[in-house]
Amino acid sequence: MRLTGCWLLCALLALGAPAWATQGPVGRFSRAVVEVGQPFDYELRYRHAPGAEVVFPDSLADFGTLEYNGRTWQPTRTQGGRSLDVVVYHLRTFALDSVQRLQLPVLVLRGPRDTLRLLPPPVAVRLHRTAPELPPGRRGLPMLREGYQQLPLAPAFNYPFWLAGLGGLLLLAGGAWAVAGRRGLQRYARYKRRKNHVYFLAQLARYAERFTLSRSATQVERAVVLWKNYLSSLESTNLASLTTSELVAHFDNDEDVRRALRATDRVVYGNLLSEDAREVDAAFQRLRAFAERQFEQTSVG
Repeated sequence: MRLTGCWLLCALLALGAPAWATQGPVGRFSRAVVEVGQPFDYELRYRHAPGAEVVFPDSLADFGTLEYNGRTWQPTRTQGGRSLDVVVYHLRTFALDSVQRLQLPVLVLRGPRDTLRLLPPPVAVRLHRTAPELPPGRRGLPMLREGYQQLPLAPAFNYPFWLAGLGGLLLLAGGAWAVAGRRGLQRYARYKRRKNHVYFLAQLARYAERFTLSRSATQVERAVVLWKNYLSSLESTNLASLTTSELVAHFDNDEDVRRALRATDRVVYGNLLSEDAREVDAAFQRLRAFAERQFEQTSVG
């Protein structure tokens, strides 16, 4: 009777286990001991069911005392009914802690409103100090070495010669400014504005892609903050503190602004992650379209 109950319990557990249930993620350092500024790697691997949607950390993750310096993906390998994903993070440290630890999470997406956060066992790396340590009981800086010979001083500075040269350079600079300086500054300002616009579009697309992968309200909030800051730079005004209603009124009740901000507010402040993904994607497109119109107007002005 006991044996039958044991088999029944095992069967219930097997039926209730989700498809993604498997061994947790594992992380390890490429070195056990590192020096300040020395590059080293952290390898994070996770073995899971082939159909599971897995998201690894990016550059915005919390690396603690370690400094992120890039990452490398390895292609997913599936064997024996299990898939293996591996990401190698390139790191370095400038902190002076003797032991520095790292634990990066892996996200498993199980639905629009269900995300599982898996943590690997924490791993540590030890810092090798190259500076000599002070003897026990001694405080302050080490003693300076004695017995060095003094070097002869350099010749005195020729003030009249260098002052005359500096005056000549100032005259040349003033003449160059009078001829082409202002046009050059205007050309540089247009170039810088165009470069900032391209950077803004790339960042906005990046947040939209992250929202598609993670369905995180944080990505929507960051995209709206980025949009406000960019428009503030175009108009030389402070729009970051304005509410949605104030922003809509500020931009003359623009249709794109009104519909986009209301959609993002429902996700950020209403925590409505069940919002239709197409509506949120459309909000990103409306924010982008309005920013491009504002850019064109300021460029013409």
